[in-house]
Amino acid sequence: MSISSTIKSIQDIMRKDVGVDGDAQRIGQLVWLLFLKIFDDREQEWEMFNDDYRSPIPEPLRWRNWAADPEGMTGDELKDFIDNTLFPGLQQLQPQGDDIRGVVIRNVFEDAYNYMKSGQLMRQVINRLQSGVDFNKSAERHELGELYEQILKDLQSAGNAGEFYTPRAVTEFMVNRVNPKLEESVMDPACGTGGFLTCTIEHKRRHYVKTPQDEQTLQNSIHGVEKKPLPHLLATTNMILHGIEVPNQIRHDNTLARPLRDWGPKERVDVIVANPPFGGMEEDGIETNFPSAFRTRETADLFMTLFIQLLKNTGRAAVVLPDGFLFGEGMKTRLKEKLLEECNLHTIVRLPNGVFNPYTGIKTNLLFFTKGQPTENIWYYEHPYPEGYKNYSKTRPMKFAEFQAEIDWWGDEADGFASREETHQAWKVSMGEIKARNYNLDIKNPWQGETITHDPEELLAQYQQQQAEIQELRDQLKTILDDALTRDAGEPV
Repeated sequence: MSISSTIKSIQDIMRKDVGVDGDAQRIGQLVWLLFLKIFDDREQEWEMFNDDYRSPIPEPLRWRNWAADPEGMTGDELKDFIDNTLFPGLQQLQPQGDDIRGVVIRNVFEDAYNYMKSGQLMRQVINRLQSGVDFNKSAERHELGELYEQILKDLQSAGNAGEFYTPRAVTEFMVNRVNPKLEESVMDPACGTGGFLTCTIEHKRRHYVKTPQDEQTLQNSIHGVEKKPLPHLLATTNMILHGIEVPNQIRHDNTLARPLRDWGPKERVDVIVANPPFGGMEEDGIETNFPSAFRTRETADLFMTLFIQLLKNTGRAAVVLPDGFLFGEGMKTRLKEKLLEECNLHTIVRLPNGVFNPYTGIKTNLLFFTKGQPTENIWYYEHPYPEGYKNYSKTRPMKFAEFQAEIDWWGDEADGFASREETHQAWKVSMGEIKARNYNLDIKNPWQGETITHDPEELLAQYQQQQAEIQELRDQLKTILDDALTRDAGEPV
């Protein structure tokens, strides 16, 4: 049975369990089991090459000792063991000297949950996983990597979980263009399931890794932070699937919950690749971690302020942002002014509708910028649909090959992109014009006439974006009034 058939049969078994409700729970359940199975397979490898290897997991909790035997515990005994022994035990793991694998596992299981109610069905799932997945066989390892990509795509259409997954073609193109070198630190401060980081790992291995020491350099250069438990579990497993031995660089945290000024020079990075959650609102109080000029509860805007702070001088970034960032006013205008003064925003790739279908119809853009020099000109490139397409869909997603035209046109930042030429897809806008437009970056292709959309999905997305901006203005007014009232009360300014 192939791995994909194994996973499908496991999901079919889970559908019979009354405790598992919907795709997101099924995937969450599958992935913590997959994590323990893969970790056990890796441990067999480590034990083979290192006689002194000691597992961070206590013997009774290791997969091989409670799950691997198909005739092992089942029914109520298995359910009781998982809920009352396995999970509490894994959630209390500690580092052993320099070995921090225990902390990685503890962080993964901190918010994981066993949804299954039937111990008999759980035993069936475990037996399928045990017989159908062997991570130490290279062919299966590759198939499992591809299958995991499919699991993440499935998650995209599981309710509101689409924010976790950026289409593979987009992540690959963005990493390809920022071209992180072997020793350069790469961070995704809102890493979701780790798509940008896995693309970075593959990019560095393909272009730069030649020796075991190079591989170690690569492993130490990848950093991600994810706030939500399920994508953090998915990202950590994704790192192990991509050969990161101890993925402790994937932290379970909210990068926005820390005051901006606390991110010091030692924590700055060479490259940021990210798709910050947009359209969402942060909880009350998070905005006070930011200077008053850049306070908002709109998640993507707070992340943009953070990205500028986190980049080293000459550091490079590639970021996915919605149209609302380009034309937004108020705090967004101040943020764009800061971005253009402190960074060279040299390229905006305007993506067509539907790249993120079926999750959202909001139009998105890829912003490429380098910190340390102000912007003089912005190049725009309008990415067209492939011939014969009017939209993307689950069965007809965007492909990396579509970006070859941009790659051929791109040129070199070292000479100020001297080779770039204006075409029917590409145009250049000076900083003078941007200032005259009060930093409205939503500049349409001058070669194409204005198109009016009647697509209900897009109109609804525009309405939601406008509502978010109205709410943001209300929040800003509230902050201004609160400040004014505080000063009137006689507190020091």
